[in-house]
Amino acid sequence: MEAETLALAQEMDFSMWALFARATLIVKLVMLVLVLASFWSWSIIIQKLITYRRAHTEAEIFDRRFWSGEPLDGLFDEIGPEPAGQSERIFAAGMMEWRRSHRNDGELIAGATARIDRSMDVAIAKESEGLQSGLQVLATVGSTAPFIGLFGTVWGIMHAFVEIAAQQNTSLVVVAPGIAEALLATALGLLAAIPAVIFYNKLSADSDRIMAGYEAFADEFATILSRQLDS
Repeated sequence: MEAETLALAQEMDFSMWALFARATLIVKLVMLVLVLASFWSWSIIIQKLITYRRAHTEAEIFDRRFWSGEPLDGLFDEIGPEPAGQSERIFAAGMMEWRRSHRNDGELIAGATARIDRSMDVAIAKESEGLQSGLQVLATVGSTAPFIGLFGTVWGIMHAFVEIAAQQNTSLVVVAPGIAEALLATALGLLAAIPAVIFYNKLSADSDRIMAGYEAFADEFATILSRQLDS
């Protein structure tokens, strides 16, 4: 009898697709949610890695142009009031306010320094919002996916015990499929959560470094303009 039970267990399909197909509706829904969350997380991760790399490269290129000795007015005329790069947009915000602060006679309107600082701060805030958008999704997936998977596991194990009670049989053939299906939900939860947590921490740190560079540039630019105001 034991030999027959082991033979039946060996013949059962324990592939992921087979486990999913045999799972109850609730566990299937949990698995689908976790798979979709994993794909969503990876799409955000890939997008952010590309975006941050571009932002870093753009900042380096613009930084070289800014400190090349080229006149600021000439640089602003080249990039225009609506440039594509993040660093360029911060620079353009400050330059546009600088030009608006001049009266027709060439004199500066009072409070120009404060207005220029505020303009660049607003531009930095907009860039920060764009850089950090989507990171909250990674945080949510990283913190909730294991519990969603655990819910699927608990539900699957509960269903397995119901099957055991209904068949009044605790053999491996009855117990193993239900337990395996239930544990698959936990595995999918961890599969979604672990990359989300790792890349959330990495991308948050990268975003902070990029924003720190923008703020440092804004401070340096404001210092240059203040020297011109005082001269």
